[in-house]
Amino acid sequence: MKHHLIELSENQRRQYVDGEALLRAVMEAQQDAAEVRGSMLWREMRGVRYLIRTSARGAQRSLGLDSPETRGVHERFLERKHAAQLRLKSLNERLVEQQKLNRVYRVGRAPNVVVRILNELNKAGIADQFLAVGTHALYAYESACGVQIGTEALATRDIDLLFDTRKNMAFLSTMKRLDTSLISVLRKADSSFKVLRSQLQTAVNDTGFEVDIIRRMAKDADPHPLRMTDDENALWAVQVPSGETMLSSQTFEQMVVSVSGEMAMMRTLDPMAFMRVKKKLAQSPGRDPVKRPKDKLQADIVKHLWDEYLRHRPAA
Repeated sequence: MKHHLIELSENQRRQYVDGEALLRAVMEAQQDAAEVRGSMLWREMRGVRYLIRTSARGAQRSLGLDSPETRGVHERFLERKHAAQLRLKSLNERLVEQQKLNRVYRVGRAPNVVVRILNELNKAGIADQFLAVGTHALYAYESACGVQIGTEALATRDIDLLFDTRKNMAFLSTMKRLDTSLISVLRKADSSFKVLRSQLQTAVNDTGFEVDIIRRMAKDADPHPLRMTDDENALWAVQVPSGETMLSSQTFEQMVVSVSGEMAMMRTLDPMAFMRVKKKLAQSPGRDPVKRPKDKLQADIVKHLWDEYLRHRPAA
């Protein structure tokens, strides 16, 4: 099994650790900046002055009459907004330099489009409603171990995003608030993504890379069938038998780095849960025989990573 793994150099490990610390700081700063999006302004109506809160989409609501309290609210908002913008600008400048160093040290291996998709899900505030499952989870596991897995286990031209149907209301609320759709979020990562007419759960870009939206088998109050949003070109989520098992497993979060040096946090399955799913697939009579050897290889590699590097993490 060891011949599938290459240890990162000390410089690569140090670069990765520095990058992860910076990315977490950037994500926190993005959240702070999002909380003060829009503006506050004073408006006089019928001779009375009101403090108005304006959202980024232009929606307005009154925060009350002009008073020492509302003037304090206005002042603190402006201070927070200014500080958040300055911090985010500074961190983004550092992020650009970090990405360059990632390329220099060859830290990144994940496909650029995958990392960009993960970042757009995070920016939209819906990252916690999806799990990146399947082959691309290996990039998270290898990053946590400070190794690189042999390319024979990583070759794939698609990513499965498992949607947590238990969070459907939160997802729809966010999409409505942002006045957007899931396919629009994906197009911010790559503008060429389009929904396949023959497979409405799949978006494909001009290079042939596919994003599949999957879900657990419908149960309880799950909507079924599940159209992700109401727009004309909406993605639909398709049921998969292993969906419930994956959703009920412990999650695993780790930074992944793309070939171009971009960084993103990936939420995926706990390594042992991944191993069990892949092992079951490899043994399933209905599994495509072409895919079975790769399923087994991936299960064996992740089991080895667990035994040698990840055993200190709580098991699923």
